[in-house]
Amino acid sequence: MGRRPAARLQATLAALAVAAATGAILTIPETSVAAAAAAGATGYASQNGGTTGGAGGVTVRATTGTEIHAALCGRASSSTPITIQVEGTINHANTAKVSGTSCNTAAGVIELKQISNVTLVGVGAGAVFDQVGIHIRESSNIIVQNVTVKNVKKSGSPVSNGGDAIGMESDVRNVWVDHVTLEASGGESEGFDGLFDMKDNTQYVTLSYSVLRNSGRGGLVGSSETELSNGFITYHHNLYENIDSRAPLLRGGIAHMYDNHYRQLNESGINSRAGARAKVENNYFEDSKDVLGTFYTDAAGYWQVAGNVFDNVTWSPAGTDYRPAGPNPVSNTTVSIPYAYALDSASCVPDVVARTAGAGKGLLVSDGSCTPQSPSPTPTPTTTATATATPTPTPTPTATATTAPPSGTNLSIGAGSDGSSKADGTSYGNVRDGSLTTYWSPAGTTGSVSVKWGSPTTISSVRVREAAGGGTVTGWRLLNADTGAVLATGGAAGTATFPATALSKVTFEITSATGTPRIAEFETYA
Repeated sequence: MGRRPAARLQATLAALAVAAATGAILTIPETSVAAAAAAGATGYASQNGGTTGGAGGVTVRATTGTEIHAALCGRASSSTPITIQVEGTINHANTAKVSGTSCNTAAGVIELKQISNVTLVGVGAGAVFDQVGIHIRESSNIIVQNVTVKNVKKSGSPVSNGGDAIGMESDVRNVWVDHVTLEASGGESEGFDGLFDMKDNTQYVTLSYSVLRNSGRGGLVGSSETELSNGFITYHHNLYENIDSRAPLLRGGIAHMYDNHYRQLNESGINSRAGARAKVENNYFEDSKDVLGTFYTDAAGYWQVAGNVFDNVTWSPAGTDYRPAGPNPVSNTTVSIPYAYALDSASCVPDVVARTAGAGKGLLVSDGSCTPQSPSPTPTPTTTATATATPTPTPTPTATATTAPPSGTNLSIGAGSDGSSKADGTSYGNVRDGSLTTYWSPAGTTGSVSVKWGSPTTISSVRVREAAGGGTVTGWRLLNADTGAVLATGGAAGTATFPATALSKVTFEITSATGTPRIAEFETYA
């Protein structure tokens, strides 16, 4: 995926101390942890019902990876809320597989698999995951906070989590990663992969007040140009330092980057491609190269820019598969953000991020006026006008399930489609071909399928029709895939009506079913 200036990365690593080793983690008062939990998730993790982690459940301590797994396995069910406070160094020697009906763990990796409602937070003298990655798979409502994850490898010895410090994949929803330090000691040739990766239908994620450094790859959203089921990701108040590329790499979906400090992006930075749309505002880019654009592909992505500072940033000439946004970046799309947020001025971002980002910083946050402070239970944006904040959309009442078709033309015919993982032998296109004999099925009981158009199209009702022979949908949501807003919810599949909405993509998300459902047609009407 492009060049890797290993000599420069290694030279910088030799000059920089790995500051997040155990001796550099500061003591965190327990009151700070409680305050952060009260403040709640920000960004897209606050949408889709919100991200609360283990709130309301028991709190346990763990000093080894095995104890973390034991805490998960000791719950009454895989969704019983739990907060796991971690102190000490987690490594391969103390991270074993633990079995139970409420968990699915593995040795040598912190496995948050097929579970929900969990908070993993560093306390006391700090928590360091040394060469052990955190793997989130087929899970929802997860918080990871105030921990350091370092030197996770995909090759060499030992290996963990495919080389990702934190990796998410396979139908993941609502993850808030906050005040963490993620670092490597080189690039792919040294055995490392991404610091913060999302793929295979991962949505509603926020990375905030964190440090990502000394790696060939910062992170990706989507594993290939055709894997476009991920999105609704927020990155704010993070430091990206000494990263070769992927800061991040976006394939499809929507991302929001604000008030981040990017320093020494050696090769490329925010790589928006394959139809991705990024809102990039009030960030500080420093001593870096090609910090925004579409790189290493001819599949274009898009961006909306405002308020950014470019300090000693160099730009390469454009080519067929390499299109930097600079030297004078301008917007080529617009992105509507459904949550309120407060923007710090880009000029103060290096200072406020240095004082707040990473593990061991007392969980300090910014109040929107460049002033670090302890998190408050009800933070109020102070710059709503500048932040272009919009209220969280209110879902329409639960739709009535009926087989009666809406009037008018089915706009899905001739449109495009995509979705989450599909069962073998099925196709996304089968939901828009006008035939009840073909169908799409998710790879399991839950998943999503979308209908999309090349330009905004106004719709006010949909009808979802199931084919015989499969499971039955018992719970669903209809989403405006452009913004993440919920248009309607329901139980059995049928017809949903809602206020007329102009959008480029609408998603039918199955949240529960009696078995693997078969969606024959996803019809849309004006």
